Amino acid sequence: MTLRLLAVHAHPDDESSKGAATYAYYRSLGARVMVVSCTGGEAGDIQNPHLDQAAMADRDMGGLRRLEMDRAREAMGIEHRWLGYLDSGLPENGEALQPQSFAMTPLEISGVPLVKVIREFRPHVVISYDENGGYPHPDHIRAHEVAKWAMAAAADPDRLPEWGAAWTTSKVYYDRIISPQRFRAVHTALRESQPDHPLLESLEEMQGWMSERPEPSITTQVPAGEFFDVRDAALRAHASQVPPDSPFFFWPNDVQRSAWPWEDFELVASRVETTLPETDLFAGITDEDTP
Repeated sequence: MTLRLLAVHAHPDDESSKGAATYAYYRSLGARVMVVSCTGGEAGDIQNPHLDQAAMADRDMGGLRRLEMDRAREAMGIEHRWLGYLDSGLPENGEALQPQSFAMTPLEISGVPLVKVIREFRPHVVISYDENGGYPHPDHIRAHEVAKWAMAAAADPDRLPEWGAAWTTSKVYYDRIISPQRFRAVHTALRESQPDHPLLESLEEMQGWMSERPEPSITTQVPAGEFFDVRDAALRAHASQVPPDSPFFFWPNDVQRSAWPWEDFELVASRVETTLPETDLFAGITDEDTP
């Protein structure tokens, strides 16, 4: 039985900060893993002051991010699809979004390519964001809406029959990887084991504003610590968005493995029986769920 996992993300680089170790872990166990990027990340700014390809980023950010995504895909060993929509950006002063952007495209249009992907790939598990997008970026919120719409449409044989046979996903999860619980655990472990570590000040600051966020419900902790180095390689592949010394992304992996050796998810829908808490996204799935 070959298990299949589909993760729906808003922009290239989201998959690397929100699940890359999990994807590599399941690939090591023989599962097929596919990431869908809903947009091309064209509206992204250069976040890395040391970017070697700054000239290309200024000229063609979308083109550069395609190259970066391909390097990240290779690092994780996964399959990848572009949904093909324009990055909506994140207006700082309340400006209107571009009418042709992903967040402004009606669901009955933007969801159709994802229906096709679901019916072709036939995933047992789908991972997406919650209704707030994980954080309130319009493309993250739209990615949640598109994933929900497309899973419902893909399961209905009377909708879009031209895109293949209906497929019903067995389990649906929300990503809960960037959580106050994780920040707190790693900060405490680093302070106790390496009290002079230069990252402590940044972690303390981040823990302060992370503590203002509600603690998400975590039902499933995937033991992906062995693949944190793969996650870091995938993150660094997105060089325009991720500085190589970013204190938000890069902490000592030995400390992380001792303090929080998991990536976290919340089970929000299941057609199979499972017992919470889980350590496996595929828990409860049997041969009967794998045509």
